[in-house]
Amino acid sequence: MGEEPGLVPVEVVGVRQHMSADEIVVLLLDADAELLVPILVGPAEATAIAAAQAGIVPPRPMTHDLLRDVIRASGDDLDHVEITRLADGVFYAELVLRRAARVDARASDAIALALRFDAPVLCSAEVVALAGVEVRTTTSEEDLERFREFLDQVEPEDFETGAEPEEDR
Repeated sequence: MGEEPGLVPVEVVGVRQHMSADEIVVLLLDADAELLVPILVGPAEATAIAAAQAGIVPPRPMTHDLLRDVIRASGDDLDHVEITRLADGVFYAELVLRRAARVDARASDAIALALRFDAPVLCSAEVVALAGVEVRTTTSEEDLERFREFLDQVEPEDFETGAEPEEDR
């Protein structure tokens, strides 16, 4: 699969729930632009995405598993999915099958299927620019190095409060 013009590969980072609200988002990472694209999803879609990422296989096929099985039984396969546009807060997507058929889909369903097929997720560069949020690039190694520098410069006197310690009674 060649990369389509105007589309960038994104990684499905995972599903997160906002603590302050009952909103659930799936996060897509454009590593080159260092931008995260949060897509609001429902609880069922969030569960389907998280289960696929965790490799959980249900005892009976769930909806996305069933659709994967139907596509394969028809002799086709999922080549990739595309998050094509964002309009009025709604993300639009397409499933791109190997036989070149394109099927309109909700972004959350397209992502859930891509994970089940181990297929790439591509996102419109325009959507990434509009909805992307800058990623904090500090790594834990950088944090650790700053802490080591702090320890090299700190003296025990820096922790004195001026109060006398209480004696054990």
